[in-house]
Amino acid sequence: MIKVYKLIFSLMLLGLLGASSPLSFLFSSTNSEQFGSNAWIQNEVRILRSQASNIDASVLRLSLIAYVNAKKAGVAMSKPLLTVIDYSKSSAEKRLWVFDLRNGKTLFNTWVSHGKNSGGAHATSFSNNPGSLKSSIGVFVTDEPYVGGKGYSLRLRGIERGINDNAYRRDIVVHGAWYVGSDLVKTRGQIGRSWGCPAVSTNLAKPLIDTIKDDTLMVAYYPDRNWLSRSRFLSA
Repeated sequence: MIKVYKLIFSLMLLGLLGASSPLSFLFSSTNSEQFGSNAWIQNEVRILRSQASNIDASVLRLSLIAYVNAKKAGVAMSKPLLTVIDYSKSSAEKRLWVFDLRNGKTLFNTWVSHGKNSGGAHATSFSNNPGSLKSSIGVFVTDEPYVGGKGYSLRLRGIERGINDNAYRRDIVVHGAWYVGSDLVKTRGQIGRSWGCPAVSTNLAKPLIDTIKDDTLMVAYYPDRNWLSRSRFLSA
């Protein structure tokens, strides 16, 4: 057993043991505070950032508040999972995370694209309008996966009126794309852009989609004043 822990430690030092590793359960932690309380949110931020230090604490806290408020509002969620996208970060950064809130684990942390009309390396403009080729922000619920023109994909339902409620008919979906991954970051300093979809690398699309499919919550963050002030999910 000592040899196993030494191996794991060595892999961590080398950066070969990622958040999506099947061994990540060894580093899980549960939250003993009352669900939804300020203490629960504060403790959850601490637990999750111990594994995903590259997520901004305020963004994670806001996303957890959205999760709690969605539960209180009766939004159907099949699993205690939370996907967070931080569009305030450059596309060269790993700005998508999938958290297992029950076990306090980070399941995925990877690159994700934004729409071609949302900006270059940094997204600065977002839309709910069909044909805008811009990303949408706000609170979403995942739908069923399907196979379409982009391969294995996952539909998203925007649940914020006037913010992202056109996402389904805009075909804003999670899918794999050749233009997302470390090679593009190394050669171009940024990943490619989609037509508004949160695209991930092709090798990660299926395991990620299969993890978050069928009624789990996603929060796509950007410090947009209109959304931050209007959203019914963001008030503590």
